[in-house]
Amino acid sequence: MQVSVAYLAVLLIWSTTPLGIVWSSETINPTMAVLLRMLIAVALGAMIIFIRKIDLPWHKQAIRLYIYSALGIFGGMSFSYLAAGYLSSGILSLVFGLAPVLSAILARRILAEPKISTVRKLSMLLSFIGLGLVCADNFSLTGDSIYGLVYILIAVFLFSLSGVLVKSVSLAIHPMATTVGALTLALPLFIINWLLLDGSIDTSLWQSRSIWSTIYLGVFGSLIGFFAYFFILQRLTASTVALITLITPIIALTLGAYLNDEVINSKLIFGALLVTSGLAIYHWGEKIFGHCRKKTSLLKRANSER
Repeated sequence: MQVSVAYLAVLLIWSTTPLGIVWSSETINPTMAVLLRMLIAVALGAMIIFIRKIDLPWHKQAIRLYIYSALGIFGGMSFSYLAAGYLSSGILSLVFGLAPVLSAILARRILAEPKISTVRKLSMLLSFIGLGLVCADNFSLTGDSIYGLVYILIAVFLFSLSGVLVKSVSLAIHPMATTVGALTLALPLFIINWLLLDGSIDTSLWQSRSIWSTIYLGVFGSLIGFFAYFFILQRLTASTVALITLITPIIALTLGAYLNDEVINSKLIFGALLVTSGLAIYHWGEKIFGHCRKKTSLLKRANSER
């Protein structure tokens, strides 16, 4: 699989995940919904490992990799599902846009990655302003929404920390092995979480949209999504991978316009332009400014020699 294909897959899957989480939690208890999602992913992943005879190591270094990966899966997913009961899918996507900043800060301290340049800091600020405009109409801290905000902040921190810690393990194994190994370690935690917070099964309340959303998230959101995520995480920096979360809110809200008849207004369009501009500056700003500085220096040198 090419890195670009995997990157696009993660982008599309993560764009639909917030809405899927909200839908799956409508009639299924959040702890049960996320547990069913992980059960589906583990079952299908184990089948793929068996059929394709993919090596699934369990030595000390591999277990450490699985633990770091499971931190993001369990922590990120559990708190995201809890937050879905209080916040809209747009807000879930918006707050996850903090991942690049947290990943870059954590990577700087844990992985000793290069210092974040002023240009990239400004580009990230521009993107976050755009995200704020896009989701401003959906954002409200009325009632118990503050709990949802706290839950999603914890989720994005654990997700970012997990991605950075995974990069600290130098182990080249199949991404599917990483996915299944991490899901296997995370699954008991999801079971305990369900037993402690709910522990009941009342299928009479389950509606088809919640059921199909859970199945979709199990197959695509968990198995394929995590496989593609770990694939690109082996080949790109943690902060670069986390930049996906700057794009997903725009796509998520656009899909919402077609699936939930949400209105696309001028604020959304302007915010989208700010986000894409920030991303463009993040990726190519230093090269462009560096080229301009070099050209200016050459012109000054040429003028001084005249």
